[in-house]
Amino acid sequence: MNEQKKKKISKFLSYVLRHHPELIGLNIDENGWANVDELITKSTKDSQGFTFEELDEIVQTNSKKRFAFNEDKTRIRASQGHSIDINLALTPQQPPEFLYHGTAQNNIDSILENGIEKRSRQHVHLSIDKETATNVGMRHGRPIILTISTEKMFDDGILFYLSENNVWLTDFVDAKYISK
Repeated sequence: MNEQKKKKISKFLSYVLRHHPELIGLNIDENGWANVDELITKSTKDSQGFTFEELDEIVQTNSKKRFAFNEDKTRIRASQGHSIDINLALTPQQPPEFLYHGTAQNNIDSILENGIEKRSRQHVHLSIDKETATNVGMRHGRPIILTISTEKMFDDGILFYLSENNVWLTDFVDAKYISK
């Protein structure tokens, strides 16, 4: 499968599994899992058709590990980034001393004043390294990388979770924990 097709299917999967399963009438359980056969069948009816082999390739080779199968590959879900209400059943974990958040220049004033909000998503996403944060920030314009004092947040009682694809998640980052 060529990269263009992989990207198209991956974007479609992100949209359906994270935000709008109703687009194709897909049933998603409370933990975000969807039946693989139902996903393939309903995607084909929506002209986004792909085979199980193509889906498996996308799950296995996606650089951000956006999707995960259950053990027998009969169910699939997005690893994080949902705007729909699901429970990923993540366990709180102690984060490293610092994590990073990539954003665009035009968001800086608001973030430094109001903090980082999850907005329509279930969590704020934080990266373990500056390179990943830079790639995230580039999607929104000229990237700015913010350093988050996550150890201080944790010491202050803020919960953190680590998604299956190693994205750190929290509910809100107060401006007092953020530096440029």
